[in-house]
Parts: sequence; structure tokens; C-alpha cells
Amino acid sequence: MNQGWLAKMALEVYEKLRKKGYLLAGELNDLAQRASVYYHMYEDSGGRNVFPLIAAHGALWASGYFRKGMLTGNILSLQFCASKGLRQEKLASLNLFADRFRDINRKVCAEAYALYYYTKIYRAAPESRAGFGFSPALIDALVACHHSYESRSAFSKDRRWNLFHEFFLWEQENIVVPLVEAAYQSFHWPVIKYLALRPRIDFAYFGCGNCLRFKDFSSKDERIEKGMKAYMRAEEVGLTWVAESLKRYGVLPKVFFKDTVSYYGNLERCCEARLGITIQPI
Repeated sequence: MNQGWLAKMALEVYEKLRKKGYLLAGELNDLAQRASVYYHMYEDSGGRNVFPLIAAHGALWASGYFRKGMLTGNILSLQFCASKGLRQEKLASLNLFADRFRDINRKVCAEAYALYYYTKIYRAAPESRAGFGFSPALIDALVACHHSYESRSAFSKDRRWNLFHEFFLWEQENIVVPLVEAAYQSFHWPVIKYLALRPRIDFAYFGCGNCLRFKDFSSKDERIEKGMKAYMRAEEVGLTWVAESLKRYGVLPKVFFKDTVSYYGNLERCCEARLGITIQPI
């Protein structure tokens, strides 16, 4: 086979994986569905790839945060009761603002899914797209993860840290940074924007006194700092508890925890039936 044909085939596989990833990631509000996809990636790695496990917590925590945010917005919008049109405009802008962050979560899930499985197949980076790259350090870390799983060899805490760090940097630089900047720049409700810049993130596995208090969520450096703290806390409490504590949000159905493998398989089949697109396993 010539190299050009092989490269074309690899690109087609990557695009197929991306398409599959976006189908599985669901619609904007399907945060629980994305959490199950994230967990599937963690499980598929034999517990070596911690990035999707913590991302599952992020999705489930966000479902409650968005709900509280919309309630807060409805209460604060009462000051505009004298102008029904203005109140509706403010609430619509808040909903769009929240949707921008839901879209970020959806994109991260789909693109992470495609990258994880592409490297599992080819042990190499996909072809870079405009504004979207893959660092050698990330690819090396993913390939090491896949090799470790296949050989059933140990994957040390240091290697887990490195894989999480590289994966987290990748999602920030390629997806999160430009979209977060655009979301804040386009939102013009000062009091809600003030609150949105200073979230108090408390994942279910953190424990008392370990929440992450942001001073400026729009800061890439602060997001990376807090993200690494979330990872280190996961290692402190143990990854078994981090996985178990997904129950504490009360968002994922009980059937998910009874058989995560079957739940994911059913999700694939539901996507195919709902969208009329067959997702062939790769």
C-alpha cells in the first residue's frame, strides 16, 4: 500500500471517530449522557486515563450549576418586571451564555473520544486541522497508556499525572480557551457575569474544605491550576472512590452503575436509532 492511500484511510478513520464522538456526546443539555461516555473512556483504559473520569464529574457538577444559575437569573431578572421585553432579553442572553458552556463540554467530549480511540488504533497523532493540534507529549502519553493496557503492565501515578496534564492542556488550548473568551465577551449582564467568573466548584469526591474557588474563570492559567488540583485530589482520595462518587450527584440513572458496559452499548444503539445513522465499531 502506498503512503498516500494509508494517510487518506487514517484521516477517514479519524473523521469517522469524530462523527461518532459527536453523536455520543448528544445535544447541549445531555450532560449525563456525556458523563457516561467520559466514564466509558476511563473504563476502557483500565483506569489509566483519569482525564475523562474527572471530566465526568465536571459534566455532572455542571448540570446542577446551570440549574442554579438559571434560577438565580430568574430571581435577579425580577428587577426588570416593569419591562417584560427587557426581562425576556436578559433571560435569553443568560440561556445563550449557559449554552455556550454546554457546547464547550460537548466539544471536549467528542474530540477527546476521537483522539483517544485514534491513538489506540494508530499509535500516532491524527492529521492536525486548522487551529487544532496535538502535542508530541500528549500523543506519547496516550500511546504509553494504550501499550500499558494491552500488556497489562503497571501505569504509575507519575504517568497518570503526565497523561492528565497533557490531555488537560490540549483541551484548554484547542477548545476551551477561545470558546470561553467568546462566551464572556458576548455576555452583558454585569451581576450575573460577576458571579459566573467566580464559581465555587465542589466535585463529589472533593470532601469538606476542598472546593475550588475561582477568582476569574476566564483565566486560562487559573483553570489549569484548579484542574490540576482536582486531579491531585482524585489521587489523594483514590480513583475507586472518585468513580463511586459519581452516584452522589443523583443525575446518572441507577442502571448505569449496575452495568456500565451495557449502558454504554445501549447508548450507541439509541444514537443509531434516534439519528438514523449506523455507528460501526472500529
